Amino acid sequence: MRHAASKTHQWEDHYTRQARKEHYPARSVYKLQEIQKRFGLVRPGNAVLDLGCAPGSWLMYAADLAGPSGCIVGVDLTPVAVNLPAHVRVHTKDVFELVDGAEAFFGRPFDVVLSDMAPATTGSRGVDAARSHHLCQAALAIARRVLRPGGSFVCKIFQGEDFKAFTATVKSGFSECRIFKPQSCRKASREIYLIGKGKTGGPHVRSQ
Repeated sequence: MRHAASKTHQWEDHYTRQARKEHYPARSVYKLQEIQKRFGLVRPGNAVLDLGCAPGSWLMYAADLAGPSGCIVGVDLTPVAVNLPAHVRVHTKDVFELVDGAEAFFGRPFDVVLSDMAPATTGSRGVDAARSHHLCQAALAIARRVLRPGGSFVCKIFQGEDFKAFTATVKSGFSECRIFKPQSCRKASREIYLIGKGKTGGPHVRSQ
């Protein structure tokens, strides 16, 4: 029993304990907090799209940042069970199904698109990085369609052979692109975040 208990908590650290204390469902909230502190992406009244939003920590934090006058929309294959404010709504859906119809599905533009999506890992760095890149391509395609001009994009990606090419693609659509690894990322993790600021061009969808 001791071995089982220790195995259950092998990934627990002070961020995990802090998240539990502050009633967030996952430690990942502190990654977004660091990104927000560094880049100041989400502002009061903003519309924010959170791709891969389960279990809901980024939704909760973005909702606090945007306030009641904002609009937070989440998408994930996994239902979100936490209680969320009235200005947050969640769609249980596959993001790949939204790539070609994001404008019609959401029916509004966004100021910020966040993607903390990660694939089910296999243990093979090459396979996991390729799967991560596939998710990132979907997130960027959606962001291009629904972000307002000047909007911001945050995307987690596993570093691999596609990393440089994807970074170049993000740079081509934003006036500024930064690479950032929050301190709250686990040391062994190969994940890193791309921050695109100042989307060039307009969204396909207009405000309703």
